[in-house]
Amino acid sequence: MRVATYNLRYDSQPDDVSVQASLDSLPDPLEQYAFYAKKGEQPWSTRRVKIFQHLQREGVVLASFQEALVRQVNDLAELLGDGWGWVGVGRDDGASAGEFSPIFYKKSDVDLVSNDTFWLSDTPDVPSAFPNATGPRICTATQLVLKSGPGAPVPFTYLNTHLDDRSDGQRRLAASMMLARARYEAHRSGGAPVIVTGDFNSPATGKDSGAYAIITGARAPVAVDAAFAAKYAVPEGELPDFKMVDLKGQVPRQAVSGDFATYTGFEGPGDASVYSRVDFVYGGSNGRWTATSYKVGSSLTDDGVLASDHRPVFVDITLQ
Repeated sequence: MRVATYNLRYDSQPDDVSVQASLDSLPDPLEQYAFYAKKGEQPWSTRRVKIFQHLQREGVVLASFQEALVRQVNDLAELLGDGWGWVGVGRDDGASAGEFSPIFYKKSDVDLVSNDTFWLSDTPDVPSAFPNATGPRICTATQLVLKSGPGAPVPFTYLNTHLDDRSDGQRRLAASMMLARARYEAHRSGGAPVIVTGDFNSPATGKDSGAYAIITGARAPVAVDAAFAAKYAVPEGELPDFKMVDLKGQVPRQAVSGDFATYTGFEGPGDASVYSRVDFVYGGSNGRWTATSYKVGSSLTDDGVLASDHRPVFVDITLQ
């Protein structure tokens, strides 16, 4: 199955342009337009069809998004059509307010069994923020069944998140919580695959790498809410060295795309001043997955529009 994770950039320039109006305004494909005529961040109404086209072109089965406001979630649901389902809540109220970290799934390939959301804070069961973070942060958790491909049906766990862009403390707590939940799901399911996706705002190296180090097992987790820890505890000695594995490093090198950065900002072509790799797809160390291809797509098109300040990440995964 091909999965994608994509930070959409929230709808910072809202307007009343409908999805149909955006489709109706698409240019004649045989007519040359001015190259790189548009610069900087464009409204969501300009960007959304490009995101949809990219997903369709890549043939994804699962798509995780970050920074999606309710309008953006609804627009993508309209563009993708009835063949897709989705789950997620707004992080501000657990309903429709604030950014979602939604998971979209193709119904012909994937069945949804259950889903829930927890807040990456000291009070994970209610809408809440970690002290000094920019706002609430959530993890969308799903139990899914892959219906297509070799070995189907295959049950698996799929988590999606967006960690704080300023607070390293929040990112470390969040990574510790998600690692605990992933380990629990690997145990509860009898070893079924666990996949984690998201914008971690934490590169693999450097001063902000704490969350990456924790979730990949290079650094010990921090203490989490006691009730959360008890809820997702596993028996002593069960999966003691469990961690999440960065799937980019598991793919044969000839099947890894040449692009490295997943965050580019809205700078013009060739300006790599803010480039970094902060968007990831991980697999649980309990295994039962094989990653066969990894690709960082482009958000830039010849008209100069950047569909987001992030690039999408696509990974081909075979589940067992």
